[in-house]
Amino acid sequence: MQNLIFTNDVEAAIERLTGVGDHNLIVWIADTNTAQLLPALSHLITIPDGDDHKTLETVTRVWDEMERMGVTRHSLIINLGGGMVTDLGGFAAATFKRGVRFINVSTTLLGAVDAAVGGKTGFNYHGLKNEVGAFAPASDVIISTRFFDTLPLDEMKSGFAEVIKHAMLSDRGEFLGLLDHDFNAPINHDDLLERLRHSVQVKVDIVARDPNEQGERQALNLGHTVGHAFESLTMKRGKPVPHGYAVAWGLVTEAVLSHLLLKFPSEDVHRLGYFVRDNYRDFPFTCDDYDELLELMAHDKKSRDGAITCTLLAAIGEYRTGMTVSRDDVTAALDILRDQLGV
Repeated sequence: MQNLIFTNDVEAAIERLTGVGDHNLIVWIADTNTAQLLPALSHLITIPDGDDHKTLETVTRVWDEMERMGVTRHSLIINLGGGMVTDLGGFAAATFKRGVRFINVSTTLLGAVDAAVGGKTGFNYHGLKNEVGAFAPASDVIISTRFFDTLPLDEMKSGFAEVIKHAMLSDRGEFLGLLDHDFNAPINHDDLLERLRHSVQVKVDIVARDPNEQGERQALNLGHTVGHAFESLTMKRGKPVPHGYAVAWGLVTEAVLSHLLLKFPSEDVHRLGYFVRDNYRDFPFTCDDYDELLELMAHDKKSRDGAITCTLLAAIGEYRTGMTVSRDDVTAALDILRDQLGV
């Protein structure tokens, strides 16, 4: 079980955690943007910023640096950054010397509610999101809002999509409250940290019951079968979008599928669709892109034997994992998504 620490006194939390255990070496991993904000560190591995660098080549560079620095199984790795850093850094630590203890310190909202928690690590491969990876939880995860004041609005919106997803899996009141969120308002750090505590707990509870995604944990894939297809398509076009934007479009599409197949309330589909339309820039896709999107969904690691598999909802908090959906139903849902977003 991961040790979760919700605090805005990050330095004190790190000092306390690094004092636990007999570490021969402490190594930090950060992306180029975050590294500029750090004091001089004798053992810092800097990786390029951006999901397009979440590759085997970058993992190999991290391994090379770990070897050069003398990392052993008695060392400690601190991944400081967004989801790309915690995913890739966690995989590098989990596989080097067959496993080095690591701590995740998320600097983005998306990382705090998603990538840093739950034990999934990995990297993109052949244009597919997180195609190679391993279940390897960080020993500790520090969740803070102190880094968010300087985050670009796109990054805040990206993370918020995962917060909405967790609410859809758990609490209709929370879901409706989130759809009233004003991204232009100043951040209330106390309120947001408490909201993160609630959101992360949804994921933690599901992961605790199914740590290796053999069943219930697939609920956390809500919005992701379709969302990853959108994300992969934008990457192939050389115009990648933030992960949470693709997830937001995926949530609407899979909410439509939920309505078609499980009678998920249409009013909730529309409320979600309006929120996504107003807050997440539209993705200019047409029916000419459907075949490629469908192929990407069929090859998603969540799908089976070429069939498209999604997590769907009968109602907020009532999820059904491993639902096989027909290509005709997905096509119909994509048509409705385009109408909802006005593209």
